[in-house]
Amino acid sequence: MGLTRDQSDQIADLLIDQINRKLSNYSPETTNMPFHVRLLGRDRMALFSFIQSINTTLGTSVFEQVAVIIAKPHFKHAVNQYKEFNNTISENAQLEIQRIVDELRDIRSKPNKNDEIAAILLVAKSGIIKKIKQPRIDLFLEAKDGTEYYFDLKTAKPNVDDIIGFKRKMLEWVAIRGAINPTPNIYTGLAIPYNPYEPKPYDRWTFQGMFDIPNEIKVAEEFWNFLGGNGTFDELLDVFEKVGIKLRPEIDKAFERFK
Repeated sequence: MGLTRDQSDQIADLLIDQINRKLSNYSPETTNMPFHVRLLGRDRMALFSFIQSINTTLGTSVFEQVAVIIAKPHFKHAVNQYKEFNNTISENAQLEIQRIVDELRDIRSKPNKNDEIAAILLVAKSGIIKKIKQPRIDLFLEAKDGTEYYFDLKTAKPNVDDIIGFKRKMLEWVAIRGAINPTPNIYTGLAIPYNPYEPKPYDRWTFQGMFDIPNEIKVAEEFWNFLGGNGTFDELLDVFEKVGIKLRPEIDKAFERFK
């Protein structure tokens, strides 16, 4: 498997469009950094600001859209920024989630996603049903066998407090879905599009103790190849590289004015 020619073209067009939009509307941050400018040059500081802006765009928009392009041929449904998600949860499910989080945080139990899902679904329709804020689902997939996948995409290196919040969110998604259907075939997890520690393995130690790592976290090759099959990750990097080479003269020209 891997990327088809049409998928590669769609991803390339998406990247070119995003970069060109940024270039056409770009003006550097107005923060005064006189020491940095004199040390490194105004053009380099402008480029640094531009790169930070692109990094934000990749993390908040582009990776999700690329994931949908890759996943569509292999899944029944693939949607980014999924909005057709329920916003009700049972009070008993919230209590069960709190129990799970407390026991994991206090090291009184080890993470086991299958057991956690089963425990939450057991009470997902019992007790008072309450409305909560509509969840934000970065990526929703429905497999051909009916399995539902709900992913939160993360590119930052999280701290311990973030990890606990991520875990609670994953469990809440199960409870919210269970309030409508008490027997869904559901997966909730984190997707990390690239390994910031490359060439070393991804440092997952911060997730240990809170996350059932093999069953809740997909990083780099594991994530992209899950969406599109073996070889997808390497082919995707090639698309990004080719677009970068194509746009390099335009980017260089755009920043000459800052010299």
